[in-house]
Amino acid sequence: MGSFDSLSYLTQSEAAEVDESLMGPLGFSVDQLMELAGLSVATSIAEVYKPSEYSRVLTFCGPGNNGGDGLVAARHLHHFGYKPLVCYPKRTQKPLYAGLVTQLEALSIPFLSVEDLPSDLSNDFDVLVDAMFGFSFHGSPRPPFDDLIHRFVSIHNHNQTGQKRSVIVSIDIPSGWHVEEGDVDGTGIKPDMLVSLTAPKLCAKKFIGPHHFLGGRFVPPVIAEKYNLVLPPYPGTSMCVRIGKPPQIDISAMRENYISPEFLEEEAEADPINQFHKWFGDALAVGLKEPNAMALSTVGKDGKPSSRMVLLKGVDKNEFVWYTNYESQKARELSENPYASLLFHWDGLNRQVRVEGYVQKVSDEESEQYFHSRPRGSQIGAIVSKQSTVVPGRHVLHQKYKELEQKYADGSLIPKPKNWGGYRLTPHAFEFWQGQKSRLHDRLRYSPCEINEQKVWKVERLAP
Repeated sequence: MGSFDSLSYLTQSEAAEVDESLMGPLGFSVDQLMELAGLSVATSIAEVYKPSEYSRVLTFCGPGNNGGDGLVAARHLHHFGYKPLVCYPKRTQKPLYAGLVTQLEALSIPFLSVEDLPSDLSNDFDVLVDAMFGFSFHGSPRPPFDDLIHRFVSIHNHNQTGQKRSVIVSIDIPSGWHVEEGDVDGTGIKPDMLVSLTAPKLCAKKFIGPHHFLGGRFVPPVIAEKYNLVLPPYPGTSMCVRIGKPPQIDISAMRENYISPEFLEEEAEADPINQFHKWFGDALAVGLKEPNAMALSTVGKDGKPSSRMVLLKGVDKNEFVWYTNYESQKARELSENPYASLLFHWDGLNRQVRVEGYVQKVSDEESEQYFHSRPRGSQIGAIVSKQSTVVPGRHVLHQKYKELEQKYADGSLIPKPKNWGGYRLTPHAFEFWQGQKSRLHDRLRYSPCEINEQKVWKVERLAP
């Protein structure tokens, strides 16, 4: 998250100059910038307002580039699982804007006229997107936008009664605000979220809502240097980054209303290992990050549990395998009590899998083979780290790493430490969990039993 005080803020003339530079010598086209801006807005909304609870989105588009950003955002919100509608009262006849409208119509995204708008927007919509006017707007809003802005203001005032209302998202500039001075007389739109584009404008300093994002990940270094822009780095592949002060959150009110297909007993595999492989394959197919990450919980002889995240490195012989340092806390606890629990959490699928069982070390041959399959840097790191022991600082680790890196710079075999190797857990119980609406989650437990002197798994549904 970017620091509120160190960010750069643009005046109206600076914002115009930056756009001219992007679309002039730097070769960007209006439609390129509009596409990236609209995608940034949609991803910002998705960061905070999940489609499971805020699916109904109405975007109000003005006749300029800000309105175009709103049209693009509506398209992406549709693909993100929302149900967007658009109010576009003063359509621009340029081919770019006509094309954006055609794209929305092809997705059957409804357009509402001003006359068709419900009297109480909060009854019909969860999110209202203000894409009416951007930083280039001058003067006072004319009909019908003056009335639309008044309706946005009324929605905020209506919130003072404590009743549910739509949340308001403004793109770059809350419509009706002065680009540099903000909401001058205090009677303007008060958005819950502001998505600044390229760089925040001066008026953003007056924004007091809980969610301020920066979008438009297209500012090249030459522009940043020319205008002395200090902008926060974007995390990973994200098209938006939260800036400003973090919102005050009521942790007790945080909840997710899961939407998942039913997980029925007759659909479950008879063998829990096969069911695990099926769900693990689903996690891989949708591209979840590190689906092999699992919480490993152990208990030592003192009876105190401890947990940590480790990576699953194999499911063979119906057993779960991972590798670690044999002198770590978890290794010590497993030597005292060779039972453990594994927990996989696949958030994007609303699923968890819990596996409990008996743990023993893998063979030295298996550990040796896996150790030498790792990147050489990871092999050196395993030697450097005396896991769970106290170190004076990172510099000690870096120094030892450099020494070993030089020692094995000739490509010679790096020996596996004697205190490093694998464990395998033999399952005694499984539970497959899938989130459902109103907390009526699916929980199927597999426990071993014997039928006709053969070991089988009994599947039982547990109350959520």
